[in-house]
Amino acid sequence: MSEIRHPNKEELNEILKNNALVLVDFYASWCMPCKMLSPVIEEIAKEYEGKVVVCKIDIDENEELANEYNIMSVPTVIIFKNNENVEEIIGLNNKSKYTRALDE
Repeated sequence: MSEIRHPNKEELNEILKNNALVLVDFYASWCMPCKMLSPVIEEIAKEYEGKVVVCKIDIDENEELANEYNIMSVPTVIIFKNNENVEEIIGLNNKSKYTRALDE
């Protein structure tokens, strides 16, 4: 089973600094599209294990991070390459949209 991390602000900063490719799923426990996206994120974590660090951040538990990354709606997935935000995918999308962004 691949690991999906649930970092706080300091942990996320370390993950972004020390890993080339990071996918961060900003979600809320009350959000139905977020719940629908969750199995897709789990599949991506398994398929990209060792290549991509996958993180999930609950915006209600981490308001400071949600504000820092200007999260206006959930789910929002941000892909970071070498500590740089390279793509934001807002809303529920099909798996290929996320994998294509990771593969580019």
